Amino acid sequence: MAVPSTTTLSSKTPILGQKLYVIIAATLLILTTILLIIFVCIRRHFISKRRRLVPLKPSPDPIVLGVNNKQQQQPQIIVKSNDSAEEGGTTSRSTATSASVGSGEGNNNNNGDMGWGRWYGIKELEIATNNFAVENVIGEGGYGVVYRGVVRDKTVVAVKNLLNNKGQAEKEFKVEVEAIGKVRHKNLVGLMGFCADGAKRLLVYEYVDNGNLEQWLHGEVGPISPLTWEIRMKIAIGTAKGLAYLHEGLEPKVVHRDVKSSNILLDRKFNAKVSDFGLAKLLGSEKSYVTTRVMGTFGYVSPDYASTGMLNECSDVYSFGVLLMEIVTGRSPVDYSKAPGEMNLVDWFKGMVASRRGEELLDPKISVQPPPRSLKRVLLVCLRCIDMDGNKRPKMGQIVHMLEAEDFPFRTEPRPPRETTTLHLGSDAASKVPSVNYPDESPGAVRRLLGPWIVLPTKKNRLEGDPRLEPRDPPSDGQVRIV
Repeated sequence: MAVPSTTTLSSKTPILGQKLYVIIAATLLILTTILLIIFVCIRRHFISKRRRLVPLKPSPDPIVLGVNNKQQQQPQIIVKSNDSAEEGGTTSRSTATSASVGSGEGNNNNNGDMGWGRWYGIKELEIATNNFAVENVIGEGGYGVVYRGVVRDKTVVAVKNLLNNKGQAEKEFKVEVEAIGKVRHKNLVGLMGFCADGAKRLLVYEYVDNGNLEQWLHGEVGPISPLTWEIRMKIAIGTAKGLAYLHEGLEPKVVHRDVKSSNILLDRKFNAKVSDFGLAKLLGSEKSYVTTRVMGTFGYVSPDYASTGMLNECSDVYSFGVLLMEIVTGRSPVDYSKAPGEMNLVDWFKGMVASRRGEELLDPKISVQPPPRSLKRVLLVCLRCIDMDGNKRPKMGQIVHMLEAEDFPFRTEPRPPRETTTLHLGSDAASKVPSVNYPDESPGAVRRLLGPWIVLPTKKNRLEGDPRLEPRDPPSDGQVRIV
């Protein structure tokens, strides 16, 4: 092959009169630029698929939490928000924050609190849990395994290693960070931090050291349960307060969607903490419900949600009602070891109350019986919570007040006689006194179940002097008595 001479390269060409070597150099430069652009585009597309941002669901106060591992040893967390500081304990949100956080092997000062908690490196969590040792497992479920761990500052934590089945780890990671990442309440398990390393997603919670309610209710605790009536009511009220905060103290509100005994953690003083927000949904104030795939635990899911897929806080209220029945009776929501009529807790509970055998519902492992008024009050709350019409169920805040009330406004004993003024109208006039008919509606549904066992008052009938609150025999002497 002949090599072009210097004269040939220096000769002018018909292309703009430029010399040949200039044309060759320009062509090579253009080709190199095109190849470089193609390479950058392909690389960016590949990286975006592997290191995609963790988006939070659009809401009235959109937040984006991004995890960008451009360098293995120095991932970057980006937090963006359009909100100013909020009230109600959710949080104070900055307009834009960016910080580099070490992977766990660097300096502690770099592991800042970004509102959602610390960034934990995978190496740090492996050390904390002894490389996720089996002896450190404290819980296991369909979405992951929970380990006990001790981080470098000697704090005991619970590390949830999410199982990445069909991308489920990514979904639950987003949901939990979105739902409770910045929420702080004494009856909610706090999220202390998280780890996103490649496809791995881990969540770090405060450690609650006394097991869960399911273990205390249905585990081997002996013939006498350590859970006295007072402790059970403390647990029920604490759970109700945690759910009330999710429903009424946050915007957007959080629907837990999986309220059950195994998700109620207990500390050494039997304070309840609601946990596991992997199925939670956010519900903005402009929406009365959200349509979603039916998920939850069999026996706790409300019938209206199961049949329609329309989810709102009323579904949590139903689940809480079942949980409260479980606390009172010591029975599981569904128990196939029982007789056919007793397998379903809700149906059995309703039948027992309807047959006026409410006292027999109490867990036989409770050594000291509660006061009759206290038991009847709680049974009434249970029935209100499981009303088949979700709109007629009480709010969680109302449930807290009903459970805490020392003097619940219903009568179990006849009132002492009071002085009366007698107005003589004669038998004909007395027969013309109109009778009062009450529509058979909720809380009539509860009234039908309870019969004369409990008189159910409302604010309206107390103010208007509803005679149902004070049943009296009709006068037999043709007189109308004004009390």
